[in-house]
Amino acid sequence: MSQEEVRRIFEEKGALLRGHFRLSSGRHSDIYMQCALVLQYPELSSRLCEELARKFKGGRVETVIGPAIGGIIVSYEVARHLSARSLFMERKEGCMTLRRGFHIEKGERILLVEDVITTGKSLKEVEEIVRKRGGEIIGIGCLVDRSEGKSPFGKQVTSLISLKTNAWEPSLCPLCKKGVPITTPGTRFYSR
Repeated sequence: MSQEEVRRIFEEKGALLRGHFRLSSGRHSDIYMQCALVLQYPELSSRLCEELARKFKGGRVETVIGPAIGGIIVSYEVARHLSARSLFMERKEGCMTLRRGFHIEKGERILLVEDVITTGKSLKEVEEIVRKRGGEIIGIGCLVDRSEGKSPFGKQVTSLISLKTNAWEPSLCPLCKKGVPITTPGTRFYSR
């Protein structure tokens, strides 16, 4: 599947949004990828995640982990295509945690996944927990990489599509300076 095919899927489902957005990282952007608008279709979720899983086929992945909420479906579908276990981590009192009786075995071969990586903050928190519990991280994957290599994982990220987008610290946002109303579609700062 080419990057153009992936982009077309996101555009056809209205998931590639343009405007003024507050991202989960707190930064502002003129483009937002609302992966949930694509992932709501099981056949598209399966197709995209199968393509991502294919990139890790030789890695003997035992478990796939993603941060809630965006990484839950991606983790499940990628794990299904790799015949691996799927877990997710979620925030409790602002901190990423492994809950619901999930556990990580020492030396367990783990693939970290996410729907979209911009700063990589949530996935970095997941990585730290996996390492503290003795898991071996064998890869990092996402559907959309909009980090331009600036996430804490740099070029280690394997994605279906890389997007060059604008993202600014709030104090430097030209859209704020123009008075353009902001939307907050991300999970960490969600507002309607």
